[in-house]
Amino acid sequence: MGEGDSSERLIAVHIDESSLGASSAEGEHEREIAIYDLLAENRFGTLKGDPGPYRLTLALIQNKLVFDVRDEADRPIVTHLLAVGPFRQILSEYRRICARHYAAIKSASPSQIEAIDMGRRGMHNDAARLLMERLEGKIEMDFPTARRLFTLIVALHWEL
Repeated sequence: MGEGDSSERLIAVHIDESSLGASSAEGEHEREIAIYDLLAENRFGTLKGDPGPYRLTLALIQNKLVFDVRDEADRPIVTHLLAVGPFRQILSEYRRICARHYAAIKSASPSQIEAIDMGRRGMHNDAARLLMERLEGKIEMDFPTARRLFTLIVALHWEL
């Protein structure tokens, strides 16, 4: 991926509606912000050699995380399927810490909220690294893009 190459980016991100899990207002808001931030600034490219910019659809189908990558005209480029197993534990822990964070906002002290938020951010970073690792050799992205994509992956319906 070339530095500053404007074609190596996402121009649209969709989440398959049938893959969306139940979401709180906070979760939906985070998803909207993640998509907005992702489209505003990202580095994303396939290693297949097809030029971007790209459209991405995320889905969860038959226990596989699906990355459907298309070109600007919505023609299919590549679809990558990832086993969900490596994500189960971190996703479960991440959801738990997010629930603690939302509950803490209502009644905890600022220092307690900050401590929970630091743990949440650390776990989010770990998840982004795992995503980059699982997509290595398939899709290349920078770390902020991986973090935002993980936020969207959290929205998918996972049977934990």
